[in-house]
Parts: sequence; C-alpha cells; structure tokens
Amino acid sequence: MRYLPFLLIIGLVIYTVVDVVNADDDDRLGVHPALWILGIVLLPPLGSIAWLAVRFSRRAQRGTGSQGPASSGYASQPPRQPYRPGPVAPDDDPEFLWRLEQEKRRRAADEREQDPEQSP
Repeated sequence: MRYLPFLLIIGLVIYTVVDVVNADDDDRLGVHPALWILGIVLLPPLGSIAWLAVRFSRRAQRGTGSQGPASSGYASQPPRQPYRPGPVAPDDDPEFLWRLEQEKRRRAADEREQDPEQSP
C-alpha cells in the first residue's frame, strides 16, 4: 500500500509520455516532443500535470472535448469533423423532383403542340 503513490506517478508519467509522442504539433504548442518528455520525466507530477493542462485546454479550444478515439491525440486518426449531411438522393431532393415535373409538363405541352401540326 505504501508503493501505491509511486506506482500512480509512474503510470501518469508513462501515460503522458505516450500522449506527448502521439500528439499533433499544434497540441504541443509547437514545442518539440523531446522537451515535453524531458519536463515530464524530470518533474514527474508537475510536468505531467502541465502537459495534461495544456492538452485539455487545446482540446477545449478546438471544441472536440474528450469524446471518443478521435480526440485522443493519435496521429493515425483524423480529427472529427462536425456532422454535415451528404448529398440528397435525386428521388428525395424536392428541387430535383420539381424540375423533373416541370420538364414532364413541358414535354407534354410540346407534344400537344406538335400533334395538331402533324395531322392536317
């Protein structure tokens, strides 16, 4: 039980070092990752807390929060974009259906105009 605080600090250091390595340059405030790791290792609780404070403040500024894997800082996953509905299928698009109906009416009117001309 007396080793628990040391194990927690070691776990925190390992977590923050891995997080620094996987973070984007923007998340690190442009500081080289080696400097962050050096600060975390030399000042374990303070360096780790400083990194976490910077990391969470950057997330809050971007508005991604800490939801899901996209905001975990791994470079292999792109940041989440806000939901934007994709294109509407033609048969569900009211404007397309309206234009289709107008075209249908125009063709019917053209056929009515041509029929009297063809049969004198």
